[in-house]
Amino acid sequence: MADDKKAFNYNLDFDKTDFRKNPELYRVGKGEQGVLLVEPYKSEILPHWRFKTPEIAKESSEKIYSLFEEYLEQEDFVGADMARKFLQMGYTRSRRYANHKSGKKYKGPVPDDKKGQSGAHGREELPREMDPVKAESAAIFKKKWDQAKQHSTYIRLKEAFKARYER
Repeated sequence: MADDKKAFNYNLDFDKTDFRKNPELYRVGKGEQGVLLVEPYKSEILPHWRFKTPEIAKESSEKIYSLFEEYLEQEDFVGADMARKFLQMGYTRSRRYANHKSGKKYKGPVPDDKKGQSGAHGREELPREMDPVKAESAAIFKKKWDQAKQHSTYIRLKEAFKARYER
């Protein structure tokens, strides 16, 4: 299938794979795929990822964006893409908490055969309880995420990476 080279490969041994040494194994995938799996980047970025208050979100998003820029300077697309994914996840998670105080969008457990997949899977959506503090945190991350996605060096490296490894 033509999309296999483009799809995120969840079958890799993530505990033993160093994506800095083996960038050919990395796939951009969709959205935040692999954000909590791809090493050594997860360990470099995750300690800085926080969104509890707008002040914390601002500090976190700025630190992650500075890591994003460092990866770009090193022409390390995988690192830059992972930083971009953490910025995206800062937005999506704080947005979820902005809409649902518990952080849970749906009622009931995820069926075993659907774990790890996004979506409702027939579950009822919980009522929204708006939290303006988390909404502000989300807006802070959204701004940095947009900045990262539109960065000319990121776009150039992404196109080169996909041409080399995903076509």
